Amino acid sequence: MPDDGPTMDAAAGPARGGRTSAAGTALEKSMRILEAVAAPGGPHRLTDVAAAAAVPKSSAFRILTSLTEQGFVRSESGSRHGVGARLRALSALVSGGEPHSIGRILGELREAVGQTVHLALHSGETLTYIRKLESDQPFRTASRVGMRMPLHSTAIGKSILAQLPEEEVRALIASAGLAPRTPRTLTSPEALLAELEEVRTRGFAVDDEENEPTIRCIGAAVLGPQGRPIGGVSVTTVTLLVSREEIETYAPALRRATEALAPLL
Repeated sequence: MPDDGPTMDAAAGPARGGRTSAAGTALEKSMRILEAVAAPGGPHRLTDVAAAAAVPKSSAFRILTSLTEQGFVRSESGSRHGVGARLRALSALVSGGEPHSIGRILGELREAVGQTVHLALHSGETLTYIRKLESDQPFRTASRVGMRMPLHSTAIGKSILAQLPEEEVRALIASAGLAPRTPRTLTSPEALLAELEEVRTRGFAVDDEENEPTIRCIGAAVLGPQGRPIGGVSVTTVTLLVSREEIETYAPALRRATEALAPLL
């Protein structure tokens, strides 16, 4: 668990912190943590979130990790936490507005390519789908919002890895491994690193049946203010309908979408 500096005194109110029943149920803790994360002045330190939510620091860390994986919280360097894209979208939907044009941008991409579109956020060793727009094609993919996926075998994942320093990629490989999802999955560190060099050069990644048989995807990273990948967008097809050459023609529309999404995530 990160050490993020001196502890801030808890806000006003009776002693609600500590490992007592006063901290509430897991759901109550999660709601208070979301409120603390959304408070003005963010992104906030773990210590400050825990104190404001009156939740033990260890519990706050676990809850924040889960909320980050689901896209409700955005973590910066593992020690500061702000409002994630999924929470912003939920807020906009409740207030009757469009979620910061995220849906419009993804919808325009789907219309341009005629295929299923995914938006995912990166967290640690995985990515998590936070939006999915199905195509009108006569097939459905098994992916769903909230699903966590590996980085090395997916188009979004490889596009994210390509934007990270090599030493960080090697550390992720050592920690998460390179599990063979299909016979086409890249399971050698050197083969994956060589592929990532190509991804950086062309600006997009392709999952050619590497994560799921008969499924072909093209993906590109969404970059944050400091140039680090926040997540990515992919276009998903089936190999029977779209060739490798054809799916690569979607790259310009995909790039426009990721650039438009960058300031919104």
